[in-house]
Amino acid sequence: MKTLYLDCGMGAAGDMLTAALMELLEDKASFLTKLNHAGIPGVQVSAEPSVKCGITGTHVSVKIHGAEEGEQVHQHEHEHEHAHDHTHGHEHTQEHTQEHTQEHTQEHSEHHEHVHTHSHSSMQEICEIVNHLKLSERVKKEVMAVYGRIAEAESVAHGTEVSQIHFHEVGTMDAIADVAAFCLLVEELAPQKIIASPVHVGSGQVHCAHGILPVPAPATAYLLKGVPIYGGRIRGELCTPTGAALLRHFVDEFGEMPVMKVDKIGYGMGKKDFEAANCVRAMLGECDEDAEVVYELSCNVDDITAEQLGFAMEQLYLAGAREVYTIPVGMKKNRPGVLLNVICMKDKKQALLQAMFKHTTTLGVRETRHPRYILSRKTECFETPYGTIHRKVSTGYGVTRVKMEYEDLAEVARKQGLSLNEAENLVQQYKVRSEEKH
Repeated sequence: MKTLYLDCGMGAAGDMLTAALMELLEDKASFLTKLNHAGIPGVQVSAEPSVKCGITGTHVSVKIHGAEEGEQVHQHEHEHEHAHDHTHGHEHTQEHTQEHTQEHTQEHSEHHEHVHTHSHSSMQEICEIVNHLKLSERVKKEVMAVYGRIAEAESVAHGTEVSQIHFHEVGTMDAIADVAAFCLLVEELAPQKIIASPVHVGSGQVHCAHGILPVPAPATAYLLKGVPIYGGRIRGELCTPTGAALLRHFVDEFGEMPVMKVDKIGYGMGKKDFEAANCVRAMLGECDEDAEVVYELSCNVDDITAEQLGFAMEQLYLAGAREVYTIPVGMKKNRPGVLLNVICMKDKKQALLQAMFKHTTTLGVRETRHPRYILSRKTECFETPYGTIHRKVSTGYGVTRVKMEYEDLAEVARKQGLSLNEAENLVQQYKVRSEEKH
């Protein structure tokens, strides 16, 4: 399975994610030409080598009418802590937008040498821009889906309706470029699965138009709900709303790097320098599609009765466990105890953790993640004079195994007064005779 793994251990800004994926391409120049001819108003995207902590990667620069956002001249100055993804801090209500536009009408006439006005774009205007881009319908749909996530996060952060959210013009073009580039790269690389590491969001505070906000910024925090994140000693904003929205939209799974044969590696560099490399690493390779991940939850108990343990195992199966088993162990103070192991899939893990704490006396549960290789399985059934018999057929890795369902054989044995082996032989002989007739 073609798999893309994103290492977000140093954050995830939109431009960094784009640059990391761009490094995976064979022909970066053709991609940039396609992006720059897509029709994003006034936007020119370029890429140049960048070195962070001795590692060489790519930095993506987005210029609007020849200048990066941080270089724009405005009468109302904003303190920016990053070069891209500045939708947060630039949203205003319609009333504020009208007032702000009136203030700048006079300023624009007095400072006509400035190419950009301090105007704002609504979601409808952004939709019109995206719909006119010279990109595939699939990419345009993805761009609007990602931008919709950003708008939703901003509406929650500012306590207003999505329809009332307005984005600062330069920040809009900048973010559209980052989002469109990433969506286009995903289409060209065509991974079957995207996995990302837990996201390093940074720490401290970020300066925005509305004041000083905590890291992660409110919109970023909302977008990362349900995603494993962490802070650290690095002071600064490492994950931006655009980066968070891209991850939420495209990533199938957050967790450790899977077992994979890596073909290509790319480093997307941020603009700032920290004590650690400010970059996103992308790895593209093959994962064994027959492998799946299972979780082992285990705990040791020495103060539970056999009845309680039996009931707990029953409840764990009802909660979705694939396997539940016990191993006798010796514990502290020479007490005989039990090691309780539960095998489950990721979506059942939380329910099983709750069940383990509820139905056992344990004070802690350990977790281990295991790749698992399985045979393909299907169930067949056939009619006999003794009743319907089901059998499981497992194939793969050069082997085929067939096993009749225990309960069906047990029912035949009871009715015919046979042992289990005799019942199986009886059913098998009937099946062979039936196949020979046909």
